[in-house]
Amino acid sequence: MKLTELIQKLNLDVRSAKDNLQREVTGGYASDLLSDVLANSKEGNLWITLQIHQNIVAVASMKDLAGIVLVNGREPEQETIEKAEAENIAIMVTEMPTFELVGRLYSLGVTGTE
Repeated sequence: MKLTELIQKLNLDVRSAKDNLQREVTGGYASDLLSDVLANSKEGNLWITLQIHQNIVAVASMKDLAGIVLVNGREPEQETIEKAEAENIAIMVTEMPTFELVGRLYSLGVTGTE
């Protein structure tokens, strides 16, 4: 499923890389620990986190993730948005908590397994 479809179905708000929303989402990964995401996420995953600092963009870029969703109404720092624009990494936000968002993603067919 493409990011654009998930944005529409989950009512996500896009904060960066609005021209990179045709990316295919191959799975999902939820974690707030950067080292965990580096070690265990897969290329094309949609990353669910509450972290808002610019290091999330570096991790997403290194792992070639499809995008990042910030939960609980969290907003990325301005430096994070700027870095995400430079790296062409889509950052989206939602008011939903992680548990609810992951459940909805799963019901849409986005899983954490290959």
